[in-house]
Amino acid sequence: MPELRSAPAPVDPALRSPAIWSRNFRLYFTARSSGLLSDAMLPVAVSAGLIGAGHPLGSVGYAMAFLMAPFAGLVLLGGVLADRFTARRLMITADLVNLVTRILMAVLFFHGVQQLWQLYGLLALAGAAAAMFQPGAASTVPLVARDVQGANGVLRTSEALTTLLGPAVAGVLAGAAATGWVMVIAAVAYGLSAGCLLTLRLGTVPAPPPGDSLWRNLVVGWREFRSRSWMWGVIVIWMFYSVLCFGPLLPIAAGLIVPAHGSTAYGLLNGAFGAGTVAGGLIAIRVKPQRPLLGGALGMLAFPLYPLAIVLGLPVPLLALCFLVAGAGTTFWGVMWATNVQTQVPGEVLNRIHAYEVAGSVCMAPVGAALAGPAAAAFGPRAVLSAGALVGLLVVAALLLARPIRELRRIDGR
Repeated sequence: MPELRSAPAPVDPALRSPAIWSRNFRLYFTARSSGLLSDAMLPVAVSAGLIGAGHPLGSVGYAMAFLMAPFAGLVLLGGVLADRFTARRLMITADLVNLVTRILMAVLFFHGVQQLWQLYGLLALAGAAAAMFQPGAASTVPLVARDVQGANGVLRTSEALTTLLGPAVAGVLAGAAATGWVMVIAAVAYGLSAGCLLTLRLGTVPAPPPGDSLWRNLVVGWREFRSRSWMWGVIVIWMFYSVLCFGPLLPIAAGLIVPAHGSTAYGLLNGAFGAGTVAGGLIAIRVKPQRPLLGGALGMLAFPLYPLAIVLGLPVPLLALCFLVAGAGTTFWGVMWATNVQTQVPGEVLNRIHAYEVAGSVCMAPVGAALAGPAAAAFGPRAVLSAGALVGLLVVAALLLARPIRELRRIDGR
């Protein structure tokens, strides 16, 4: 298959030693961790700030919509711009835009949010900045670390930790002080991220041919994406998984666990899942199968434990164990997938292809979440979760039966 012979992005010779913790990777790790922590704090901080200021619950929903919609709509454009102007420039610009939006949000919350449209506009800018940043987050990894899988494992572990810590820190600060101070801390974190990215020393970064239009760049990216059967095959499978399993899971799980065990137990169970994602990232640093997508698919066998444990009505300790194992398997798959994308795709189109796979991966989850309520009302919540567990197993079967996915091998021993 032609796609298996695609060369990875070139790595600066200075990065040959060490394999992961080079100067460049330390800087990039700091930048990503700072940005991820800030991103994780935002939804909790905004929600607490609006409710605390006396705004209705509906305003929180609108705020999150204004944050997420620009990301979904602009991530493909972000991939094109990252290839045209280099990912680092676009990522630094996105960090600076986020810095400014957080400062302005801090001012709004310190003085009281009187006009909601002002907050909504700033959240839309933040969502657009995230869309500009995300494509480059993948293409930069092969440029800063020789051990791409190990680097992805470290970054996924950091992402899991920031996902656990960010909401907790935002909740404590917003409760003890003011949401404005959360925004100040977030602004400082984005400034740190931009500074670290600015000091990276990268080799020559591949770029599209000069003179091509944005539309031409987008079309070429689509052709490159479509030419890789292992990639679009996974995305198609994942769209069904998002609608039928992952999307409905979170709202229905909350609806069953909170009445049965309480909100504190639900929070602890989510913490167990988060701890599992940390474990999965650490495992992925060391375990390097020659067929990464095959190994990742086997890791995904753990995920159906999440809905099945709820359906079976297991006690909280066993629920926590199942959630932890499911989190580990999911993150192991995520590292295998990210490493394959970053090493199998040429650097000059990697940002655009990553944008396509991100858009395909996330676009159907909101649909699944929206259908959770009607499906639970029609068939019962436990039936929906049981169907989701079955779909999770069928997804693994589809990944294993698809020959381009199952037989895809590592490149350069990474």
